[in-house]
Amino acid sequence: MSEQSPRREFPGLKMGKPFGIPVYVSWTWFIVAGFITMMFGPRVRQMLPELDSTAAYAVAFVFAVLLYVSVLLHELAHSVLAKWYGLPVRRITLYLLGGVSEIEKEPPTPGKEFMVAAAGPALSLGLAGLGLVADIYLINDGGIPEVLIWQLWFANLIVGVFNLLPGLPLDGGRMLRAGVWKVTKSPGSGTIVAAWGGRVLAVFLVVAPIAMALSGGQAVDFTDLVWPLVLASFIWIGASQSLRVAKIRARIPQVNARALARRAIPVTAETPLSEALRQATERRAGALVVVGHDGTPLAIVNESAVQATPEHRRPWINVGSLAKSLEPSMVLEADLAGEPLIDKMREAPGSEYLLVESGGEIYGVLATADVNRVFTGV
Repeated sequence: MSEQSPRREFPGLKMGKPFGIPVYVSWTWFIVAGFITMMFGPRVRQMLPELDSTAAYAVAFVFAVLLYVSVLLHELAHSVLAKWYGLPVRRITLYLLGGVSEIEKEPPTPGKEFMVAAAGPALSLGLAGLGLVADIYLINDGGIPEVLIWQLWFANLIVGVFNLLPGLPLDGGRMLRAGVWKVTKSPGSGTIVAAWGGRVLAVFLVVAPIAMALSGGQAVDFTDLVWPLVLASFIWIGASQSLRVAKIRARIPQVNARALARRAIPVTAETPLSEALRQATERRAGALVVVGHDGTPLAIVNESAVQATPEHRRPWINVGSLAKSLEPSMVLEADLAGEPLIDKMREAPGSEYLLVESGGEIYGVLATADVNRVFTGV
């Protein structure tokens, strides 16, 4: 499954960097590895009665490790193809419910979106096919290798088929999104359709086993609903997050640097803060730009620092002491709008940016807080 994920400070243990992509294992993996070992151990003992309990559980643990190697290959298929298309991949994390590829930009076309999404299930189904062939024709002596291969190809078949279900955040949901995007020419419409598909799928995963039990005249065993509830919660949360992202992206065209800019006045670094604020009020400006004696912009006076300065101290504090020096990345073209503007702000996070005309003249100051207000309430 590929997605754009929020940044986490501690993704887990770093296991390597295949194809230049950092791979981490979350501590939650150890929970599921222990669960698989405990559940699969007795089955191994049944299939291989010559093994004692310790050896059977050891084989079960090897299966858990190999299963997550398969999951890693699934995620690498997404990530390698994404990198091939020029999309930055931050990392792959293996965790409780499988794995996630953190692709930091969406594919630019529905065709590329479809291919990146389909790569994972295609690899899982390919592994299932290879395992089935090996199980039938190459390793069929009934020993440990055959038991592992049989379980692995069957598990990869389930992973591949499950991920093809048409609902976000599953790969099949991204494929559905790409299809709707292609037909409607609107990625937002594709996201909404696929996200609601995910919500319907989440409800189905819980309702279906209950309905089957009741229709068969059996009592509902709620222990059988643990994993359906876990998977349904994961899918519902992911689908809901996708809907929120769609609403945010729908507002991106409203982000216009000129429209959101605060009028700025130039002041020298030695100007007392009280005098600078008086000039700003007089000229109805909302920002202060520190300039050199030749008029070159050098820094932007930080709004938070101004607000934190008591009024009785403002005549004795120079604006230069409250200003942040301008890095080249903090100077943006005043004509920027929409996605290009958001990308520039992402590249150099800050609280204020200087907007300039094509000739280098100061247009105003863009505050990140003003941009954020466009998305308030989403």
